Amino acid sequence: MDPRFPPAVLFDLDGTLLDSAPDFVATLALMAQRHGLPVASAQVVRPVVSKGSRAMLAVAFPQLQTEAREALVPEFLDTYQGLIGQHAQLFDGVAGMLDALDAAGCVWGIVTNKPEYLARDILPQHGWQDRCAVLVGGDTLAQKKPHPLPLLHAAAAIDMAPAQCVYVGDDQRDILAAQAAAMPSVGALWGYRLADDQPLQWGADCLHDTAAALSQPAGWPQVP
Repeated sequence: MDPRFPPAVLFDLDGTLLDSAPDFVATLALMAQRHGLPVASAQVVRPVVSKGSRAMLAVAFPQLQTEAREALVPEFLDTYQGLIGQHAQLFDGVAGMLDALDAAGCVWGIVTNKPEYLARDILPQHGWQDRCAVLVGGDTLAQKKPHPLPLLHAAAAIDMAPAQCVYVGDDQRDILAAQAAAMPSVGALWGYRLADDQPLQWGADCLHDTAAALSQPAGWPQVP
């Protein structure tokens, strides 16, 4: 059988579709200036972007106690919302990949651990508000990745069985969530990873170095 695009694709956001690290580096720099703390470099922040706000605060402000960093989470989110999209850009190949999926009639959506209100701010910046069929954020449901509930919820929202969808993400918890949802998965090696991450051991159905590899049907796991 000739390779074909899957009927539906669900994507992680930060580190998969969007290189949002520059926005987060700018956010943390503003916070450092406010609090009289050293400014963290992009090299320090970038590898942990997919781990979330607390992980970024931990590497940016290691001199603070855990409780003090926890208290900064609301300020981090507010500051980030104020400059969201000013420095971020799509990863190479993402625009062409999404165009290819649209042309093939593939339904696609986003399942992210980013708060839903912040993810929704991003959609119109890239003209996705009418293209993205479903958006599930980290606070949309009672659970977030690596729990399978967000993926199962998204599949149901687009009237697809989990096995008909493919999930694409750059973090191990993305692949764990897909496995728990019985959903084929793609590991996005172009995203954010720690030096000791071992994506070959995550168990993704396939791994790709660039989003452009997913512009062709042969790049995807074949689903029923």
